[in-house]
Amino acid sequence: MSDETPSNEPVGARFRDFQTGLDQPDGKRHRQTPRRGGDGGEQLTVPPADFASYYGRPVLKPPVWKYDIAGYLFTGGLAAGSALIGAGAQLTGRPGLRKVGRWTALGGVAASTYLLVHDLGRPARFHHMLRVAKVTSPMSVGTWILAAFGPLAGVAAVAELAPLLPQHGVLGLARRIAPPIGNVAGLAAAATAPALATYTGVLLADTAVPSWHDAYPSLPFVFAGSALAAASGVGLIAAPAEEAAPLRRLALAAAAVEFGGGHQLERQGLSGEPYTHGRSGRLVKAGRALLAAGTAAALVSRRSRLLSVLSGAALVASSVATRFGVFEAGRVSARDPKYTVVPQRERRDENRSTITQL
Repeated sequence: MSDETPSNEPVGARFRDFQTGLDQPDGKRHRQTPRRGGDGGEQLTVPPADFASYYGRPVLKPPVWKYDIAGYLFTGGLAAGSALIGAGAQLTGRPGLRKVGRWTALGGVAASTYLLVHDLGRPARFHHMLRVAKVTSPMSVGTWILAAFGPLAGVAAVAELAPLLPQHGVLGLARRIAPPIGNVAGLAAAATAPALATYTGVLLADTAVPSWHDAYPSLPFVFAGSALAAASGVGLIAAPAEEAAPLRRLALAAAAVEFGGGHQLERQGLSGEPYTHGRSGRLVKAGRALLAAGTAAALVSRRSRLLSVLSGAALVASSVATRFGVFEAGRVSARDPKYTVVPQRERRDENRSTITQL
């Protein structure tokens, strides 16, 4: 008879104790202690669950996306915000700011396309995604938004080259018709820009990843504010100082939207924990600090070109940190089973309590 199990313990209890030891992944035996209840029966205690796995497998499959998608979140937002700035500059007669907005929009959407195709592995996969249009799928809708925005942003940006063309001949005709075509394309790109800036937030929230899924009411607002902040930052760096006044007001509005949405991320319960702890929490906090510093510097940078550039750089960096922080927070919540199991058990207990009351 083993020293671990008393000889006077019932055979059934000893057998269950033996089975429990076999079920442990580390081979350790956890004894079940018999306790005599008031009715003479036995009550067995078991070790508390540690949520390590589900029969040796992860409770939730982590996202397969690589950091290319985190970069895609940033460049897509930058392109969308820049298209809006370019259209606004066009309508208010700011040619320098219009040029910066259009070229930044083209650069951002080109980088987004590359990062998305690189994550997919083969360019043909992006083409295959365009073979289906499914309005209930954020990924399908986003693919079509990107496909529509890209050519429009490209036409608007290339139109800025018209003054470099000869004034006579076929190229002279192109010089005359390019600006109005570019204006139409720029306004059309701006019309699709809000969807491009926010659909990625809807895409993440449509997954089963706890920190993304539970953030569905606020994540699009965070991404919208981040997109406007990044685009304002590039404008403050590259646009003529005399045309940058609207960018300062836009940066303030972007900060208000992003801070409001970011505050809600932390208030969503247990799944909001990755936004405040660990590497993802540090990235999100850095993004907020940079956003606050960049916005404050932008508001007082009217007479200082150096301060304007520094504020713009801080705004761009804040957008990068926020996007990567949100992306990393989702990965953390998918790897740790507690973010999936604990809320499920809380909902189960709440439903039981409701049924009992009825």
